[in-house]
Amino acid sequence: MKEFLLIFRMQVDANAVPPSPEQMQASMKQWQDWLGGLAAQNKLSAAGNRLGMEGSVVKPAGVVTNGPYVEITEVIGGYSIIKADTLEEAAGLAKGCPILAVNGNVEVRQIMTM
Repeated sequence: MKEFLLIFRMQVDANAVPPSPEQMQASMKQWQDWLGGLAAQNKLSAAGNRLGMEGSVVKPAGVVTNGPYVEITEVIGGYSIIKADTLEEAAGLAKGCPILAVNGNVEVRQIMTM
């Protein structure tokens, strides 16, 4: 069985109304249910984590810049690592991701061993 990285992305809308505590709780339940379902199928390698909004990018010659960049409209919100036999199976598992319900998307990439 291979491992695949699921990268959760969504559009940034500076004018969006922040979700209420109830909406946040309902969203977290959807994520817990989806990840729990993957775990129950023995398809979850690492539940992953949410990522902070601030970061840095290290470039050649030791240059460090701030990131993510303000001019982008899509951010990476988090990741998980799953187990599947094929890319198609991994993409099928990603179809249940709650981020899709809020116009986000899931990038699916196979993790290659060194």
